[in-house]
Amino acid sequence: MPPTHYWIEGVHEPSPTPADFLCEDPRGGWETGAYERGTHETIARHLTEDAACAHLWQLLN
Repeated sequence: MPPTHYWIEGVHEPSPTPADFLCEDPRGGWETGAYERGTHETIARHLTEDAACAHLWQLLN
């Protein structure tokens, strides 16, 4: 998977920022989401980092 397809806050932040990508954000709890056309959409919220990572992996495959 190209590194521009995903963003993990504070860990993997592609530069320049791609227009569309899947993301994992730990602020305020773990969440996975999509960023498209300037809008962030939460797909799911998770209780643990492991659960968020597993879900992000599913989304990317």
